[in-house]
Amino acid sequence: MGEFELIRRYFFPIAEVGNTSAVLLGPGDDCAIQRVEPGTDLVFSVDTLVEGVHFPQRYDPEKLGWRSLAVAASDLAAMGADPVCFTLALTLPDADPGWLHAYARGLAKAARHFGLSLAGGDTTRGPLTLSLQVHGTVPRDQAIRRSGAKAGDHICVSGTLGGAGAALNYLGNATPGSDEQAVLTRYHYPEPRLDLGARLRGCASAAVDISDGLVADLGHILQASGVGACVDVSKLPVSAALTRLAGQTAVNLALNAGDDYELCITISPKAWEGLPGDIRRQLTVIGEVTSGNDLAITHNGQPRALVAGGYDHFRTDS
Repeated sequence: MGEFELIRRYFFPIAEVGNTSAVLLGPGDDCAIQRVEPGTDLVFSVDTLVEGVHFPQRYDPEKLGWRSLAVAASDLAAMGADPVCFTLALTLPDADPGWLHAYARGLAKAARHFGLSLAGGDTTRGPLTLSLQVHGTVPRDQAIRRSGAKAGDHICVSGTLGGAGAALNYLGNATPGSDEQAVLTRYHYPEPRLDLGARLRGCASAAVDISDGLVADLGHILQASGVGACVDVSKLPVSAALTRLAGQTAVNLALNAGDDYELCITISPKAWEGLPGDIRRQLTVIGEVTSGNDLAITHNGQPRALVAGGYDHFRTDS
């Protein structure tokens, strides 16, 4: 199968889902054309996933289709963006029709679910690598940045934390129990908080998606905003399944494990009180932004040592 037949057969249909009215020209030309309406800003981000680094060797291609788009779309959620389209650069060791069909099926399900249409891309031969660039829009000057946190703001997270990190211990389990399946679902099928992020525009002072671990990603907000923070681990949202599986280490997973793709936001107490109840129910207040530049960890108000963690592609220490 040639490159262009591969693209036509497996990926052209994905161009028909999502926000197609904003994509004036999709796959098949030298460039795609996206129309950006007056009064809006274009936001975009790219993520690369490498076999054996970001997902296991011989990983289920249908799950990979969902996961590869979800992790990229999570960046749009963090900015409060409305999803529009994405491009895909796919490097394959060979053009295996079975693998391609399953990957495209998972990718199409994710594209439909997230409201993203495929606008174009490229394919080439080499070690299995996927690069996806996602595009979204926000009303002008309303993108949620990392740099707006202020002392006194609440620190909140969506969903529950640590489950996807725990799932790494069970990826090879052919017959997982119910708790194991619960954390595996968090790993295989992350849910970028696109609707929540969009509804937090104009309310959240800063935001980041939790891809490398809460401590690491909250640290990006603190650095960009020039502030510190105090986080109470007794308030971390941890699922019952993770608690049963990990026991006392569940808290460390919630602090440091990656791949949750939840949102971490800061928000003033006044703005928090003004949020609709259905939004507040999706968020848990875990701490407070402080002056200075340190991150303090407590348990019910008592100081607790911070165990450094979070994913770093180029960290060499063990």
